[in-house]
Amino acid sequence: MSNEKRALLSVSNKEGLESFARGLVAAGYSLISTGGTKRLLEEAGLHVGSVSEVTRFPEIMDGRVKTLHPSIHGGLLGKRENPEHMNQLAELDIEPIDLVVVNLYPFEETIANPDVAESEAIENIDIGGPTMLRAAAKSFQDVTVVVDPGDYETVLQGLTDETLTLSERRRLAAKVFRHTAQYDSFIAEYFAGLTEEPYPESYSVSYEKVQSLRYGENPHQSAAFYKKANYTGASLGQAEQLHGKELSYNNIQDANAALEVVTEFTRPAAVAVKHMNPCGVGTAEDISSAYEKAYEGDPVSIFGGIVALNREVDEKTAAKLNEIFLEIVIAPSFSDGAHRILTKKKNIRLLVVDMTGKEENEHKLTSVAGGLLVQEVDDGNLNTVELEVATDRTPTEQELEDLRLGWQVVKHVKSNAIVIAKADHTLGIGAGQMNRVGAAKIALEQAGEKAQGAILASDAFFPMPDTVETAAASGVKAIIQPGGSKRDQDSIDACNKHGIAMVFTRMRHFKH
Repeated sequence: MSNEKRALLSVSNKEGLESFARGLVAAGYSLISTGGTKRLLEEAGLHVGSVSEVTRFPEIMDGRVKTLHPSIHGGLLGKRENPEHMNQLAELDIEPIDLVVVNLYPFEETIANPDVAESEAIENIDIGGPTMLRAAAKSFQDVTVVVDPGDYETVLQGLTDETLTLSERRRLAAKVFRHTAQYDSFIAEYFAGLTEEPYPESYSVSYEKVQSLRYGENPHQSAAFYKKANYTGASLGQAEQLHGKELSYNNIQDANAALEVVTEFTRPAAVAVKHMNPCGVGTAEDISSAYEKAYEGDPVSIFGGIVALNREVDEKTAAKLNEIFLEIVIAPSFSDGAHRILTKKKNIRLLVVDMTGKEENEHKLTSVAGGLLVQEVDDGNLNTVELEVATDRTPTEQELEDLRLGWQVVKHVKSNAIVIAKADHTLGIGAGQMNRVGAAKIALEQAGEKAQGAILASDAFFPMPDTVETAAASGVKAIIQPGGSKRDQDSIDACNKHGIAMVFTRMRHFKH
């Protein structure tokens, strides 16, 4: 049995591989490789042995079987400190393998194409690669395993000066098991889609780290931000930060809430958010006017909040945004002039987010102690339902527009939720109350005299007519709510008494 150290290299991502391989040779390693990796290294002038020479068996089935062989896996799994293992290797003429460099067929990138054929996706499921990685990682006490080109420099330095510790090899092994687990989760998710099993017996998901955070909701809580790979909807995970200090945990929560609301609208829209609830929403023919309306919705709560806009921020809008303190402004883009204006403030964060995409069949995940709740994202909207007029009076065209706006907003307000709106913007929002009339009182108090002629949107039905009576006292002229209470007629009668138009959606929008 030779004392020469051997490295097996078989990679899909060949970034940095040539210089790393040269370093291995300089450190006394002989190289073994397969296919395209072997060709690349040989073209670079390196001597590389083939896996087929090691196994004494050819690659078969278009390369589906090449490294699945005892001469490879015996060389990886044999325990150096176990005499019986080493004797067996010697008897079978199997040489130990000391280092493995493998990354996998690009399954994730392949299925990112929405038109990918099932056959193509299947051929990009790597079998030999994960098996070698897992075998090498299991034997980390004897074998160094590298899955990430970002580790090449550190590993090579440790091998060259013989300072690569057991702790470092354990770290590399842990990275491998995370990598193969993520790879398998992509495959599991893909097949769950093919078999139309949204809630299988086990739920596999994978997220990639975006950044460590200074702390979580409070300074004594640690935290990090992860993103879902291949996500096609509007997402902070794909955001580009143009200016300002690092986002905090609470910033990300609030920014996501703002993004979810603003992407509801096709017209130019602006949304202000505070503590994950919208505090002002406006729509108009241009983005500057939409922001003015959102600001007017609650000029107090917007201070120190987050604003999301679904059109490019121009100089006129930027000048208005610059008049108050805001934590974050989110938009699809910023004009050069807008960027110059807003970056005069050191701490404001400017985020560019592509708002054109949409994630199909998306799930919302909520952690509970020792478990996970999984449900469809609430994509319900008035495009899929027919409004049912429940009262004697039918809403006017303007009232219907305002009712639609209120319904789009109340969907994103913590239950119990009430929204007061008029003339394409919100006037008052009551969020997270323990009873519905309490939420209505908060929203109506905020709207004040502007509630005269406004609409009221409720995320769930009225169990009694008290909310209608409270709305009528403030001058509300139209109401939108799901309906479905055993006492609906009481609320209908109260609306008829006060000349209020009320429509049922037959769709609830609880948000806990």
